[in-house]
Parts: sequence; structure tokens; C-alpha cells
Amino acid sequence: MAQAVTFQDLEAALYWVSAGAPSENAAYISKATGQVFYASSVHDTEDEMPEDIDDASLYWSVPHKNELGLGRDLALRFADEYLSGEYRTVQSYFHRQGAYSRFKELLSRRSELDHWHQYEQTATEFALRAWAAENGLAVKPAHPKSEA
Repeated sequence: MAQAVTFQDLEAALYWVSAGAPSENAAYISKATGQVFYASSVHDTEDEMPEDIDDASLYWSVPHKNELGLGRDLALRFADEYLSGEYRTVQSYFHRQGAYSRFKELLSRRSELDHWHQYEQTATEFALRAWAAENGLAVKPAHPKSEA
């Protein structure tokens, strides 16, 4: 039977994978133990990778945020829904480097930065939980309720 991971561990794995360009960082979750392994082609990690880490029957490979629609697509969705008249501006940001810094500057000017962070957090949680369910990965609460 596959082990479960906490949402916090799953979210940390997503952030690790998404901290670099696609394929730079990777995170794997053992289906037998629920242990998360971190790998990188550009950074040293302390994790020693199991020899069978590429075996999809034994490990889940955590996706990059772009694979879950949480990168540019999410920013554009937010612009469409909440930044009246700024969709094309935001879209233009993503045609060159520095898109997120320009996007966040716009959010700050429009007093929408906190709203964006909440929107992004909600979308991330929804997408991660959906990905986990689709892949048969159980997500457990961080702190099981103790009985009083």
C-alpha cells in the first residue's frame, strides 16, 4: 500500500522542482515510504538517490508548476479576472525575462499583491491535491488531531 505525505511536504517538493527551469530540479516521493527525495542538475543536495529512482512504479515524480498551470497561465488568469484592462500588458511581460518582477510591480501599484498571493496559494493547493488524487498519492494532514 502506498504511503501518504503531508500537504506541506508535497508543497515543498513542488517549490523545489519549480525553483529552477523545468528539468533543473526534481523531487520524487517513494510510494513505499512517503519519503521525499530532492535532486538537481545545478545544485548540490544532501539526498542520496536510490538506484531505482526512475522507476515510476516505485516513485512519483513531482511536476513543475508550469505542468500544473501555476506559472504564466495562472498570472494571465488572474489578470483577466482581477486586473481590468491589464491582460495584454501582463501577457507582454511573459515575452521576455523578468516577467514575474514586472507582474509583481504592477500588482503592487494596483494594491493587488496580497490578493495575488492568496489566489496563487489557493490555486496551488487545488492543483496539487488534484494531481495527488489523479496519481493515487494520499495527502494527510500535517498534524493529526489528538483525541482529548
